[in-house]
Amino acid sequence: MSTEFEQLSCQELVELVTDYLEGGLSEDERARFEAHVGLCDGCNVYLEQMRQTIRVTGTLVAAELAPDAERDLLEAFRGWRSAEAQ
Repeated sequence: MSTEFEQLSCQELVELVTDYLEGGLSEDERARFEAHVGLCDGCNVYLEQMRQTIRVTGTLVAAELAPDAERDLLEAFRGWRSAEAQ
């Protein structure tokens, strides 16, 4: 593996955090991710917040989710995606 690679932006890191936490990144992507986290205090905090959220919430099973909660979550994600596109 080459030690030369293009550094991730903060936005790219946010988009990859789930794959990182689930072990779904290639070796090169993981190295880029970890290099960025090592240099960026904000992304390091974000990564730790995601880890804590996962620990606190555990596994959310769709069958256990109340219909109102599901609707609210879907609306929140749609709103987030719409705001991101603008």
